[in-house]
Amino acid sequence: MSRFSRRLFVAGGSCAALTLALRWPAWADAADLYQRAIVIDGLGGPGNSTAEDGAPLTDAFIEDIRSSGLTAVHVTILPVGSTPPDAAFTEAVLGIGRYEREIDRHPDVLCRIRTVADLAAAKAGGRTGFIYGFQDGVAFETDLARLDELYRLGIRIVQPTYNRRNLLGDGCLEPANAGLSKAGVEAVARMNELGILVDLSHCGRQTAADAIRASTKPVAFTHTGSAAQDDHPRNRTDAELRAVAEKGGVSGIFFMPFLSEGRQPTAADVIRHLEHMVQVAGEEHVSIGTDGGISGEVVTPEFRERHAGFVRQRRAAGISAPGETEDGFLFANELNTPRRLETLAGILSSRGHSDARIEKILGANLLRVFSDTWKA
Repeated sequence: MSRFSRRLFVAGGSCAALTLALRWPAWADAADLYQRAIVIDGLGGPGNSTAEDGAPLTDAFIEDIRSSGLTAVHVTILPVGSTPPDAAFTEAVLGIGRYEREIDRHPDVLCRIRTVADLAAAKAGGRTGFIYGFQDGVAFETDLARLDELYRLGIRIVQPTYNRRNLLGDGCLEPANAGLSKAGVEAVARMNELGILVDLSHCGRQTAADAIRASTKPVAFTHTGSAAQDDHPRNRTDAELRAVAEKGGVSGIFFMPFLSEGRQPTAADVIRHLEHMVQVAGEEHVSIGTDGGISGEVVTPEFRERHAGFVRQRRAAGISAPGETEDGFLFANELNTPRRLETLAGILSSRGHSDARIEKILGANLLRVFSDTWKA
């Protein structure tokens, strides 16, 4: 059995999914496309669920990054959820420092991304760049001057809110759906001025609508799905996808159980949502944000316990979303390797999508949005 098919069995893929995978062609053309494309994961990170908090990246994780073919990945700087402002700011600065140390330890594999020119340099040098971003505004919600300092430290993407409410607005799980606050409007304006992409992935419906209207630059849902395909608070309606497109932004498809009613998603689920998003928003306005680690997962009893503990921890913290289950693993079957986006490109090619469209989805659309929002 090939290494590829072994991985599918280990990942827990169904027999039907495995049969489908092995019927796909050996896509040499897609491999060439992937090699030349700028490939950006709009939300992800190094490692997998075995990574220890705060520990240096292992040699295996670094090798997976090296082999991934990723030009860049948007990595999350914590915290998310209710955290006292001073503690949140401190945690954020320390989190940036940890990534900076990894870049300094592995300059042949990693680099820092501050500008679009850095992305071009990462591609030319065969390295993977880290783009620092927040999934919650708690580190600066009481003091916008802190946002200026965080920008200087490398923050280039910011979500005003996570799932719950903060002082900037309501997250996607707040029943009141109150929208962006006055402080939130001011924060969006400051992000525009600094050159930070406004990311609305976890924002409530009204908060997202308010931010789209308030922003003078393109905005994004860096990691989401289609609500028309699976009605979930983390997925976006056709109207929202169109609104972001009309603003010049992008919506990125994630590889999460929210694509599939809480069960572990498959490549078919990813494709179903992605193709709907292309149909609704247009090929210029769809990207990828896997919301997962670069290294693949191996489903063992230890993995199952780690995942169950992660779900329980998020529930206890009050930040989990509907559909976060102990059986809904955070990766897509058939796409559980460091080069998962190359496999996705091959599937899209086999379904008749043009090379030009696939390159846009892999990274060119995000590159355009970064060009329109970041400073040179």
